[in-house]
Amino acid sequence: MFSSVQEVSDGLRSAGYIADPVAITTIFLAGSLHRPILSEGPAGSGKTQLAYAVAQAANTSVERLQCYEGIGEDKAIGTFDESLQRLCVELKAKASGVDWELLKNELHGEQFFSAGPLLRALQYERPCVLLIDELDKVDHAFEAMLLELLSVWQLSIPKLGTIQAKSIPFVVLTSNEERRIGDPLRRRSFYLRVEHPTAEREAEIVAMRTPDAVADFHAGMAGLAKALRGWSLEKPPSVSEILDLAQALRILGAEKVTAEMRDTLLPLLAKTEADRRKLLLRDGFASLVYDAQQYAAQSLEGSAV
Repeated sequence: MFSSVQEVSDGLRSAGYIADPVAITTIFLAGSLHRPILSEGPAGSGKTQLAYAVAQAANTSVERLQCYEGIGEDKAIGTFDESLQRLCVELKAKASGVDWELLKNELHGEQFFSAGPLLRALQYERPCVLLIDELDKVDHAFEAMLLELLSVWQLSIPKLGTIQAKSIPFVVLTSNEERRIGDPLRRRSFYLRVEHPTAEREAEIVAMRTPDAVADFHAGMAGLAKALRGWSLEKPPSVSEILDLAQALRILGAEKVTAEMRDTLLPLLAKTEADRRKLLLRDGFASLVYDAQQYAAQSLEGSAV
């Protein structure tokens, strides 16, 4: 998928994703050795976006399987289209001399199978990125179903047969650590820990999205992100939410966040009633802004070194 570590680095940066050298090397090796990446870390730290950035860097598509409690193989792999099968039987029945055994085999062919993201990922002529998002929401039985795919790059589907991969996808498994992912999947994967970025790195990320703003603005956004995440909120801001906030401030013509902007910014900062009330506490928001300014100053100092 990538010819060198430098190609990965350049491709991710052009996609707007800033990764550290360890992550860049891991992505290169995963693509070269056909190993999945298990990306774990807090919600909103950029795990899902990593898959999209890899796809953009490799000029390919993303097949996404969004996991949830109770998801079954029909959503992940696919299922036979029963209405289409019935229609075919009705049309064939009108003809004379129907070979029912041949028709039975025909009904269980790929043309009557509605593929899910796991099967579609194996059918690309050139590798796609297969994103299996929030794997920690499913049970161990669902994990076990993935082992065949991630070991020998095929899927055994009842009545349809075994489907071999036309190309081996680049697989990203993400987990917010609501449940521990089992050891069989861990052994097959390269483990990549993804935390919220440092203030210096987040300032660089903000700068890529708001290039017309000054360095103080970028550092201020990064400082505010660090302050909010240190405030024990129920829903601390993700990287994408900080980018939304930065763009909102640019639209409003504001160069920085001040204590007086509290009520205006609450809908962007607080995602639960408990967090909204916490930010409304007397002097609470002013204290948050002060902490953000201190972090921003440290970020500017760090980037100047």
